[in-house]
Amino acid sequence: MTDLYLVPGFSQTAGAWDDVRAALPTTARARPLDVPAGATFEGTAARLAREGRGVWSGYSMGGRLALSIALDRPGVVEALVLVSANPGIEDARERAARRRSDEELATLVESDGSERFLERWLAQPIFDGLDPTAARRHRLSSAAELARQLRILGQGTHQPMWDRLGELTMPVAVVAGERDEKYTAIARRIAGAVGPNAALHIVPDSGHALLQEAPATVAAILSTI
Repeated sequence: MTDLYLVPGFSQTAGAWDDVRAALPTTARARPLDVPAGATFEGTAARLAREGRGVWSGYSMGGRLALSIALDRPGVVEALVLVSANPGIEDARERAARRRSDEELATLVESDGSERFLERWLAQPIFDGLDPTAARRHRLSSAAELARQLRILGQGTHQPMWDRLGELTMPVAVVAGERDEKYTAIARRIAGAVGPNAALHIVPDSGHALLQEAPATVAAILSTI
């Protein structure tokens, strides 16, 4: 039976996939992973890939990492599921601006601590509709690790992967929430660039945080790819 590797998003631990796991068939070999520390974006993807061959799925930042694995180590990816994910920022000036913004946030979390930072982070409009209690579950408590992820794994730190999407030959499911207009547009573009082996899933009445907002739908997609 195929292993199912699940990579969380920024600030999340492997437990962020718990609701999705609970909705998977009992026979599923789900393996939620914590994002390893101490490496570049590419190095982090390489460390994750050592887990082995299977279906790889990632949410948001985790989706970018899973996509990097699929492009650079396609032999370990039987199928790919990208949930609320962006292949990267194409414009060099926008990437530089994102790096500066993430550096400011990293400095903020180091000065204010993880609790105050996460309170501000989860107050963003992108998380509207997410239950506040659910939003705080399975988050990193280390200010140092939050700052490291911002500096090393943010969208401004790596080259965009848009022009490589046509290299993907495995089945690819692209998932976004209907109310998350930015990522719905991104998902449609990803699916179009990947081509006939891509399946687009727009989840009704859901936003960006699909692991908590629509875990049963995400689990159904994972079960059928």
